[in-house]
Amino acid sequence: MNKIAYLWLAVKTVLCTCQSDSKINGFEKVKSHYTITRTGTLSNPASESSGLARGKDPNTFWTHNDSGGTAELYEVNAAGKLLSIKKIDGAKNNDWEDLAQQEDGTIYIGDFGNNNNDKRTLDIYKVPPGTSVAQKITFSYANQKEFVPSPNKGNYDCEAFFYDKSKLYLFSKNVGTANHYVRLYQLSTEPGNYAITPMDSISIETPVTSADISPDGKTFALLTYGKILLFGIKNGEINFKNPLGCFRIVKKQLEALVFLNNKDMLITNEQREIFRITHD
Repeated sequence: MNKIAYLWLAVKTVLCTCQSDSKINGFEKVKSHYTITRTGTLSNPASESSGLARGKDPNTFWTHNDSGGTAELYEVNAAGKLLSIKKIDGAKNNDWEDLAQQEDGTIYIGDFGNNNNDKRTLDIYKVPPGTSVAQKITFSYANQKEFVPSPNKGNYDCEAFFYDKSKLYLFSKNVGTANHYVRLYQLSTEPGNYAITPMDSISIETPVTSADISPDGKTFALLTYGKILLFGIKNGEINFKNPLGCFRIVKKQLEALVFLNNKDMLITNEQREIFRITHD
């Protein structure tokens, strides 16, 4: 990230609040219910963490580097110590942005960063447990008509997704657009080529950089630059109809989030810092 872009991000993050989300969407301000604790610093080669998933043991996690990194996952603990490296065969790190995971341990790697809105197809790598060979899910945005190197020409960038009931749910980043609507998409977990259209949207003023669903399937969280937004899930339907809470968290360039249980979360930023968010 160049200096001008980083300065813009820093200013936007510091000024970020939950006020507009509370007023427009009905989120409650819930920061008083959470304690934020730094637990460690990521070790090399995990130098630019952009996604998180649960590891082989209850107290370990998978992470990866952002665009241009090596096609591999790093297993770390909450202190940031590197425990193992998993090379992903048949994959390339063009712009890895987030991880999703199903109950049997299958990991999905979102290679769908598209800051300039100029990519015609994007990929998700599916890695079943017990193997390092990736299967590829390719998709495009059915509504996208222009593919020019400008983020102001649309909202076809994604850095956040999660798995639920044999489906993947993707959230647009919401950056550089005239409006501030985050779009929700649904995608099959089967390898193939798909065209996706939005199934819901919500007005949020800050870019969404990660997402996860709680183990009990009752809540999902969106991480943004400067805050976390919580949504309730009713009748098993993933949408924006049930906003629960919003709390401000200014910890530099936040990029990855994973639920530890139904309330607590772990997050990382691209400056290698790791934080635990504990519900009081």
